[in-house]
Amino acid sequence: MQITRVETFAVPPRWLLCRVETDEGVVGWGEPVVEGRAATVRTAVHELSELLVGRDPLRIEDHWQVMTKGSFYRGGPVLSSAVAGLDQALWDIAGKTLGVPVHVLLGGPVRDRVRAYSWIGGDEPGEIADAVAAQVEAGFTAVKMNASGRMNRMGTVSDLSHVVHRAEAARDVLGPDRDFAVDFHGRFTRANARRLLPLLAPTAPLFVEEPVLPEYTHLLGDVVAAAPVPVATGERLYSRTDVLPALRSGIAVVQPDLSHAGGISEVRRIASLAETFDVLVAPHCPLGPVSLAASLQIAFSTPNFLIQEQSIGIHYNSGAEVLDYVVDREVFRFHEGHFLRPTGPGLGIEVDERAVRRADGKTPDWRGPVWRHDDGSFAEW
Repeated sequence: MQITRVETFAVPPRWLLCRVETDEGVVGWGEPVVEGRAATVRTAVHELSELLVGRDPLRIEDHWQVMTKGSFYRGGPVLSSAVAGLDQALWDIAGKTLGVPVHVLLGGPVRDRVRAYSWIGGDEPGEIADAVAAQVEAGFTAVKMNASGRMNRMGTVSDLSHVVHRAEAARDVLGPDRDFAVDFHGRFTRANARRLLPLLAPTAPLFVEEPVLPEYTHLLGDVVAAAPVPVATGERLYSRTDVLPALRSGIAVVQPDLSHAGGISEVRRIASLAETFDVLVAPHCPLGPVSLAASLQIAFSTPNFLIQEQSIGIHYNSGAEVLDYVVDREVFRFHEGHFLRPTGPGLGIEVDERAVRRADGKTPDWRGPVWRHDDGSFAEW
């Protein structure tokens, strides 16, 4: 069997899918994308496809090594995301060829269902309470919310109190038997994070995510030392080498993204590395159906898995929805806030190829917002 063609599709709301075809008719799908840089990643995918066409798709590890280490300049979000999508597609082909789900190829399932959380919005405590109540009604046992929008480099008492009040509102609705996480999105300085985390402790969040930017991972140990709550990070770390300093800092949860961190091949290794630090894995996944399907294959085969992010029904998926690109939506149906183990071969989903081809190119190039503080200075997000 040989790879004969690699195609990419830019589809709404801001996703990039890739299709890897073989001469025996077996097709694999992947999701290589950097949000806001889809066109750049698309170019990288087609450059890497030169290394794959004409070769055996089942030599997954060899292909991963060549794609990641076969040039002088390595790593970074664009290359790692391009590799991730192609790697997902190769695992999909392997599972379909052998007639088993990818998680079987990774050693078999270690659980029968996977707990998921849903993102909630709202800037005011009242809005948070209503949004949490809606997710509880839908059967979820965990939610995640933003800590803040723009944040001053040294927050006022009011700035910090606003975060705490939102957390309190969530806890009041959830009670003691459900969980919420708070995503800082790297918008806080080390000093801000060290001030705020003890204030959040009475609300007992499941974890606080990305309290500082990934380029300040060397400062993360100071934040963890001041944090009486579990600290998580990893969505903007792209390899075992990137993740290692965060693990050494004492984080409780690592969050590699299956569409950014080198795909299934690298994330399984990140999970194994995390296990040696007694750290749990909660794959980052605000993306589309192939990324979610790949995440679940990791979730079902990873002993130190904690919880799965997903974006089904999230309001910012404007113009398209995760389920729009799959034939059988039952694979992603929630059962009391959990996903059941997929049994289909490969990634366990059938991509609706006609829908993908119709949607290709019908989305504007999405860009993240440019924020500024009241004094006009640039605000990181």
